[in-house]
Amino acid sequence: MTQINNPQHGITLENILTDLVDHFGWPELARRIPIQCFTTDPSIKSSLKFLRRTPWARSKVEELDARMRR
Repeated sequence: MTQINNPQHGITLENILTDLVDHFGWPELARRIPIQCFTTDPSIKSSLKFLRRTPWARSKVEELDARMRR
């Protein structure tokens, strides 16, 4: 399957999350996506663990990343 129109093709979840944190910072990311792993003692490692097992939260992160990259 070709992913020509998918701007996130080939980008890892860790890269997406790191880019979002670098761009917005944890407080703004938590405001935009209010999930506990972003609001309480946030870290890339703990957030990745949560996002990898929670499809709806991962989807929100990927959507925000796609909007940011436009």
